[in-house]
Amino acid sequence: MGAGSNNQEVPVLKSRIAPTPSGYLHRGNAFSFVLTWLLVRSAGGELLLRIDDADSARVRPEYIQDVFRCLDWLGLDWDEGPESPADFTKSHSQQHRFDHYNTLLEVLKDNGYLYACDCSRSQVRMHSKNGIYQGSCRELELSFNTKGAAWRIKVPEGNICFQEAGQEERCLPLSQEMGDFVVRRREGLAAYQIASLADDIDHRISLIVRGKDLLYSSAAQVFIASCLANQTKHIELQQKAILFQKASFLHHPLLLNEKGEKLAKSAGSTSIKSLREAGGNPLPIYALVAEFLSLPADAAASLDSLLKAVRQTKVLETLFMTGS
Repeated sequence: MGAGSNNQEVPVLKSRIAPTPSGYLHRGNAFSFVLTWLLVRSAGGELLLRIDDADSARVRPEYIQDVFRCLDWLGLDWDEGPESPADFTKSHSQQHRFDHYNTLLEVLKDNGYLYACDCSRSQVRMHSKNGIYQGSCRELELSFNTKGAAWRIKVPEGNICFQEAGQEERCLPLSQEMGDFVVRRREGLAAYQIASLADDIDHRISLIVRGKDLLYSSAAQVFIASCLANQTKHIELQQKAILFQKASFLHHPLLLNEKGEKLAKSAGSTSIKSLREAGGNPLPIYALVAEFLSLPADAAASLDSLLKAVRQTKVLETLFMTGS
């Protein structure tokens, strides 16, 4: 579908549900899934299911199964992506795309955006009060084949800007918060920012819905896309990166536990698995989404009523017309 076409036209809205199967999903994940689904369906767009399993050390089969059970419990469907855990493993796992991620890394390397760094985490902490890498290896010109070296991207000073839904623009000081971040880990695997961006640009994603804790991940991915857009040797990749720079982002508030802490993936009481097995229904999740979108409380009576309420209000105009 999106990954194999050279056509630059994209749907009015195309988004993705992209969980990482590193634990059992929690209410915050479910909130984000429902919000994404509502925005896409109300716009007549397309929805991709993508499961981010590039870091295989953190993945377990039961966590992949949990993704499908959670989506079924919430009543959500999707237009593209795996239909089952078996289909995911066979045809949609990120493990099948490592060559593609490496191609992006090579393009960035060949265009002078990357450098090798053999600093350990303890060395980074020792030279930085806030834990942000200070660029110790940027000018050393270490060989990219240096054993145990990670690859970092040169982040310029100043702000990285992108389109935030409902705002003219959001600009963030990426270099101050992330420094020259790692794009290829010391064991040779592409980092999350590369894998996520590669999949988003291949599928021509035009809306990314995620929590506010990932604001700087968004800025990092937009910055990488700008680097890919500036190179001219790989034209199709350049065009995809240019499209991604026009994408909108919606960063929603995080759901917190009773201690005011960010929810973590687990088998605890905040997991959807626990709620589901206790006979719970998704209405509390729908209610949270309705509240976030300033919809009437009775709109959360069902997924259909939520969708109807979104279509009857000016939610989409408020979120996506500003600054367009």
